[in-house]
Amino acid sequence: MLAPGSRTCQSPFDMISDGALLQFGGFLVAILLLAALAHWMGLGGRPHIESHDQAKKLAGEVSYGFDPVDCAIDADGAGAILADSNNRVLVMKRHGSHFSGRVLTAKSDAEASNGALEIDPGERRFGTVKLKLVDSEDWANRIKALRGARNA
Repeated sequence: MLAPGSRTCQSPFDMISDGALLQFGGFLVAILLLAALAHWMGLGGRPHIESHDQAKKLAGEVSYGFDPVDCAIDADGAGAILADSNNRVLVMKRHGSHFSGRVLTAKSDAEASNGALEIDPGERRFGTVKLKLVDSEDWANRIKALRGARNA
């Protein structure tokens, strides 16, 4: 028997009621079921570009009226770079479960090295885009030519 005023050491689990444990277990099961359902429906996956046709379709969604005639897709399918008949260049990158893109301007810059193209679209909020391309040098030169078109 304990003396008056003394306390026993209780674990934090002793203070949790059976109803609270049952409620917690129910919530946990519901969360896992929702995660399984989302996975089964294909939600939340990492999208990738598999073909030139898909890249061209996405380009039209990203920039209305952009009709590409040339296209290069990142080796991992994480992005693409496209050009239209007016020498405009559009770069796309994965953004969450979708793709976002920008038509490059004279403020844009690019560097190619070891089969990789690093593009600065000149828009800080969009960020740099890194693509693994076979013809990265050609695309870097096209982007650099945009700067020259401004001075012409």
